[in-house]
Amino acid sequence: MSDADPWLVVGLGNPGPEYAGNRHNVGFMVADLLAQRMGGRFKAHKARAQVVEGRCGAPGPASRRVVVAKPSSYMNVSGGPTTALRDFYKVPLAHIIAIHDELDIDYGALRLKLGGGDNGHNGLKSITKSLGADYHRIRFGIGRPPGRMQVADFVLKDFSSAERRELDYFVDRAADAVEALILDGLERAQSTYSS
Repeated sequence: MSDADPWLVVGLGNPGPEYAGNRHNVGFMVADLLAQRMGGRFKAHKARAQVVEGRCGAPGPASRRVVVAKPSSYMNVSGGPTTALRDFYKVPLAHIIAIHDELDIDYGALRLKLGGGDNGHNGLKSITKSLGADYHRIRFGIGRPPGRMQVADFVLKDFSSAERRELDYFVDRAADAVEALILDGLERAQSTYSS
């Protein structure tokens, strides 16, 4: 693995406008912002994903080649497109970052980690089944459902109006965390962004 190896950033979500504002789609929201920062537009890729290729960091030898992807499959089969993209772009496993919603963290809080379990998240379960567990995750807290609401109903609902007031700030911070992980490494990124 070298600095010349590309990074693959996979935002997890479900395709289609009916899911766009869902809590489960926060990975897509972060991917959209990263693509915007790189000045690229998503294009369909044969790996059943939308991708943007670009660079992260200031121009020069320290910048890193990055592929930002949104699988075109449903969340629970994200592993297929992620594996196909890894193979196509020849990305080392340790250069893959999955961005996903996390129930067990307060809304807006972030956790960055390498490896670990899937904590019942079907997108991670699918990627781990395809690739093994040794990829990076950026966990974006969405909190637990209120009262007796089922988890499946909660994650497939849009963020509340109160949450939406802060959502842009938290998505921006998550995109910063992705860039820090790529440019500065996991430990430095964790010390700044894991809350």
